[in-house]
Amino acid sequence: MAESESGADKSEEPTGKRLEEARKKGQIARSRELNTVAITLTGAFALLMYGGEMGDALLSIMRNSFSLPREVLMDDGSMAQYLMAAGKAAVQLMQPFIIILLIASILGPISLGGWLFSMEALAPKFSRMDPLAGLKRMFSFKALAELLKALAKFVVILMVALAVLSSDTDDILAMANEPIEQAIMHSLQIVGWSALWLASGLILIAGVDVPFQLWDSKQKLKMTKQEVRDEYKDSEGKPEVKGKIRQLQREMAERRMMQSVPQADVVITNPTHFAVALKYDPASGNAPVLLAKGGDFLALKIREIAKEHKVTMLESPALARAVFYSTEVEAEIPAGLYLAVAQVLAYVYQLRQFRAGKAKRPGPLPDLPIPPDLRRDN
Repeated sequence: MAESESGADKSEEPTGKRLEEARKKGQIARSRELNTVAITLTGAFALLMYGGEMGDALLSIMRNSFSLPREVLMDDGSMAQYLMAAGKAAVQLMQPFIIILLIASILGPISLGGWLFSMEALAPKFSRMDPLAGLKRMFSFKALAELLKALAKFVVILMVALAVLSSDTDDILAMANEPIEQAIMHSLQIVGWSALWLASGLILIAGVDVPFQLWDSKQKLKMTKQEVRDEYKDSEGKPEVKGKIRQLQREMAERRMMQSVPQADVVITNPTHFAVALKYDPASGNAPVLLAKGGDFLALKIREIAKEHKVTMLESPALARAVFYSTEVEAEIPAGLYLAVAQVLAYVYQLRQFRAGKAKRPGPLPDLPIPPDLRRDN
């Protein structure tokens, strides 16, 4: 099991955030052996596919370069022109082969881990200049694995090379008796097949190295339980900070709510434990809206503000509790309370008429019809 620098066991799988940060830093699984196999295999196939054309082009360059008229040999300027022409032909000859190898060198690395460009990975790391850290890396498990891979590659390539040389000995010796044109074509064919067999031998090394690199990358990214907890705190917010934010949000909501109390048509109280402030706009045609509600100290503040702004206050414990528990601030009351609130608003209207000297004083507030599913006894 991997250990962190503090010695704690890295027993937890990496989180999505950890994987994303590692990718930004360029810390993803890569296999040099896979890249080598991709380039050598592609080069061998390209040599076998275009070897004939390359051989013909090489012969043409040799004929043009070694069969020169006498006047050309005596003219320095003409020799330079022939040299430039031969160089241009050689570049054109190698261009398809080089392009194929370039594509293989790009596709090989991204086949494991995908495409990635990280500026952080390009930045210099002065910690790698520490001699002690360098010695630690030299005697690490990864260094041992790299040494074993190098030995395995040497042994595999040596065995494949000996087998290829053994099987092609007769063909190689026979080239000495072949015409130059045929010998060139024959040599290109032998080189192409030899490279293909050598690259095929490296497939065994890559088949072991790729799973190892994936495992090693995963082990490096594993996290301790404390790291997981710290990341959760950082992403979700520390509890004390979140608590402070919630407190500020509640205070802001309470201030907005208290500012709405003077606009209420009526404040219904418990009379001491609960207080709800309702407003009804006949022009809108909607149900009455709860502007503010509170219990205990908040209920006291609502009553004080209502008294200060001469908002009508009525005592109806059952209705106050029903509205308090069933309705959110700035929301309409539920349909089950329409009749009870309508009677309250009608009573408030009669009180206003009485205070304006336009009607007699209304009697006590009647019993209000509250559905059993909305009634709260405490």
